[in-house]
Amino acid sequence: MNKSKILTASLVVVLVAAIGMTALFLNEKNSKNELVQEFELEKEDLENEYTHFARQYDELKLTVSNDSLAVLLEQEQLKTQRLLEELRTVKSSNASEIRRLRKELASLRKVMVGYINQIDSLNRLTNRQKEIIADVTQKYNAASRRISTLAEEKKNLDKKVTLAAQLDATNINILAANKRGRKARRVKDIVKFKIDFTIVKNITAETGERILYVRITKPDNDILCKDPANTFTYENRELPYSIKKYIEYNGEEQDVTVYWDVEEYLYAGNYRVDIFADGNLIGSQTFEID
Repeated sequence: MNKSKILTASLVVVLVAAIGMTALFLNEKNSKNELVQEFELEKEDLENEYTHFARQYDELKLTVSNDSLAVLLEQEQLKTQRLLEELRTVKSSNASEIRRLRKELASLRKVMVGYINQIDSLNRLTNRQKEIIADVTQKYNAASRRISTLAEEKKNLDKKVTLAAQLDATNINILAANKRGRKARRVKDIVKFKIDFTIVKNITAETGERILYVRITKPDNDILCKDPANTFTYENRELPYSIKKYIEYNGEEQDVTVYWDVEEYLYAGNYRVDIFADGNLIGSQTFEID
């Protein structure tokens, strides 16, 4: 083999070796670029996970009314944000730091799951408590309404009993008498009013001494009264009376007669007699004087 052939063969070998080395270099460079891109993508995914994780704590805090638990959630959120800031400063090529931060994220996730379970348990307990409170409130309101109804029924019953025990004056008759004790024909001849009435039988009424008050009202609504101090209480007011009469009531029917000596000027018109006992109006009657 001559020298030229040997030289040619050597050049071919060198060229092939150079091409091979170049191809190997390019292949290694491409592999490195792909690995860097993978690290960058992994870091970006991890950042997204941390960011989403931090937002989840905001959502959780809105569902919590327990102050102690809210403080713990706030601490975990701050820890997550701190690790997120660390991640953003780490180079994509720093595989060991990224692995560490991924492990930290896994630990944080376990803690969050525990908090979620605790919050669910508290919410279930709170809802149960609300149901119990609502049930107790409903029963209390129902009992209150029942008590109010019973109180109203008792009030009505007491009122009926009071009315049943009240004295009643009937058969009221007024005689405008002259000086002979007979019915006066003219107003100027009237010297006395004789008022007869009957207290009806009432076995539910209290027996014993009773005071009867008789009011004689003139046509102008003025009351015949001897003394301004002669008053009695009726419906929280002090009313003047014409005649005061004491009786001993035993529950049986009782006839009563009272008199009024006329010392005032009288004139024709409609007069009225009202009879009171125990603070109640027990009878009324109108009469006319010509």
